[in-house]
Amino acid sequence: MQQAAVVEAPSVLGLRPSGVQDSPAALLDAGLLAALGAVWAGRVEPPAYDPRRDAETGILNPLAIARYSVQLADRVGGVLGRGCFPVVLGGDCSILLGSLLALRRRGRYGLLFLDGHTDFYQPSAEPAGEAASMELALATGRGPLPLTDLEGRGPLIQDEDVVAFGFRDSAESAGAGMQPLPPKLCAIDLDGVRATGAEAAARRAVDGLTAGQSAGYWVHLDVDVLDDAVMPAVDYRLPGGLSWPELETVLRTALADERARGLDVTIFNPRLDPGGTLAVRLTDCLSRGLSARTGRGS
Repeated sequence: MQQAAVVEAPSVLGLRPSGVQDSPAALLDAGLLAALGAVWAGRVEPPAYDPRRDAETGILNPLAIARYSVQLADRVGGVLGRGCFPVVLGGDCSILLGSLLALRRRGRYGLLFLDGHTDFYQPSAEPAGEAASMELALATGRGPLPLTDLEGRGPLIQDEDVVAFGFRDSAESAGAGMQPLPPKLCAIDLDGVRATGAEAAARRAVDGLTAGQSAGYWVHLDVDVLDDAVMPAVDYRLPGGLSWPELETVLRTALADERARGLDVTIFNPRLDPGGTLAVRLTDCLSRGLSARTGRGS
């Protein structure tokens, strides 16, 4: 068993101050620390949000995101150094860069990308310049240098060390002109998950992530990978998605493996959950998903 350590990362630099910044507090208020048997590992406050799109990069807040990523990497690296399992609560999806930077400092690692969207936009195709729609592209080295060469380390992950899992935005992203996913990146869309079942698909993903040269992998969870009918508290809604039991199965399968190095949770918007019921359900899901590692919530 491994103790979880929760890091609050309430940044919306890659999105907008829509309410997603309140997610860490909402999940902690819903009892996440107790549910995971976790310790609190601090809060990394973001710089001030600037609504102006950067003229040079075409991205909102690029330099602020770069600085924040370094600060978050320091905090996540400290958790890893203490032998704990980091659980990073966003915030928008751009916080992934900081978590991956913490691992990149240690070597070569992979990524299980659980998201309703592939988030592989280039700035020219992203209508608002939101890095939260580009983080997978940025992490693999595609985009402006301030965000693709953090600390001069180049791509945070290699294409062949990524599995994009459960997405359902292929038609939408193609219509918007998003660059295609590269051929070496393993893509298992929602239909692919349903074709084999959540557990088999998750096992395929983990097998792929552990078959190469990486030393382990990070798990990114954007809660809009869930069915919109059961998780409407997100900013960009799409019909369909995983059920709660399917997501719990995927998380249990992925996080039970000793090579899983950490988890981030993004895009949950408590302002769209006025009764707090979804925060409680998400807390329960995370507890069940992490149960094999923490010994809690099974």
